[in-house]
Amino acid sequence: MKRIVTWLLSTITAGVLLFGYHTSTEGPMDAAPDTVVASTSLPGNLGPSGSSEPPEPSEPSSAGGGPAPESSSTITGSTAQTRWGPVQVQIVVSGGTITDVTVPQYPDGNGKDQQINARALPVLVDETLAEQSADIDMVSGATVTSAGYVQSLQSALDEAGL
Repeated sequence: MKRIVTWLLSTITAGVLLFGYHTSTEGPMDAAPDTVVASTSLPGNLGPSGSSEPPEPSEPSSAGGGPAPESSSTITGSTAQTRWGPVQVQIVVSGGTITDVTVPQYPDGNGKDQQINARALPVLVDETLAEQSADIDMVSGATVTSAGYVQSLQSALDEAGL
């Protein structure tokens, strides 16, 4: 009899815990989020940039008599639709090297998304600049954003011919 009561209470407790767990009530975002720039020149800065336009690449200087350095180009990757919203990566390539990475779109529909991506995006940007490829590690706790980031980054690299 004691075993039956213990089993019954354990089953009820497990059911209450299982059905009492609340996941995020917000689904994927329907509208595109504000443009946010994650740049190596502003480490960790994920506040609004004030403009939806990407930073213009600097003009090459030919002063000094030497050959003019190669111009840089800005390539925007395709938008990766993830479970929690779109992710899009933009890279600046100069001389076959990725010199800057921005993330104009990423999930930020709720406080948890903002918290996760404020931590994850600078890590992803730094790894991209270090590896110079889409062969980067995912960020633990930001798997969905990381997968979308890598997908968009790869499309930008393909378009750049890298």
